[in-house]
Amino acid sequence: MDDADGYFGERVAARYDESSSDMFAPDVVAETVEVLAELAGAGRALELGIGTGRIALPLARRGVPVHGIDMSRAMVARLQAKPGGDAIGVTIGDFATARAPGTFSLGYLVFNTIMNLTTQAAQVACFRNVAAHLEPGGCFVIEVGVPELRKLPPGQKAVPFHVSPTSWAFDVYDVATQAMSSNYVDVIDGRGEYRSIPFRYVWPSELDLMAQMAGLRLRERWDGWAKGPFTSESHRHVSVWEKPVG
Repeated sequence: MDDADGYFGERVAARYDESSSDMFAPDVVAETVEVLAELAGAGRALELGIGTGRIALPLARRGVPVHGIDMSRAMVARLQAKPGGDAIGVTIGDFATARAPGTFSLGYLVFNTIMNLTTQAAQVACFRNVAAHLEPGGCFVIEVGVPELRKLPPGQKAVPFHVSPTSWAFDVYDVATQAMSSNYVDVIDGRGEYRSIPFRYVWPSELDLMAQMAGLRLRERWDGWAKGPFTSESHRHVSVWEKPVG
């Protein structure tokens, strides 16, 4: 990837809010913000992969001071152009290693963003980076899907997740390396456009071990922001790890 903004450069940023419209639904945003505001309490929140501000802006409107880390200047420009966006500080850089000023009572990664780190080493570094930013008693929250390997019959590695007359989207898995990619084909004005974004899928137990290595301990795990129980049938989880006091 030659773009300094990574896989979320100008072309993606220009359509991001529209193309990801399901997660912008008011009830989805409100439920997410409610949980994060509760966990942040009277402290500051650090969003890794802050993007265009889907969560940061309403969380800031709740009175929680928010700072973000993001590699994509194009995405951050969209955030800062929105009402209230100029009041949110952003550190440009890799959220696995970039340091933000000050300490925080909450760090969070939503909508599968942990998988944008495509190596296990980078994901481990992310946990350590967040732990270094957290105040004692602070929390780190991740929202991420459970790998859908049960949908893979023998010999198949692709799982479609969107099909329409003008667009197709599918995930491709490599179960030997935990590498995966989300692939998109769009027909615009009669011409096909293809793009692929790499990820690394990660299991809940693996995240718990990363947290332990960073000095954090699991506090909660739900199957979503409504705080339902996480089970073997859950398609995603919202996990909360805390930094011990003392």
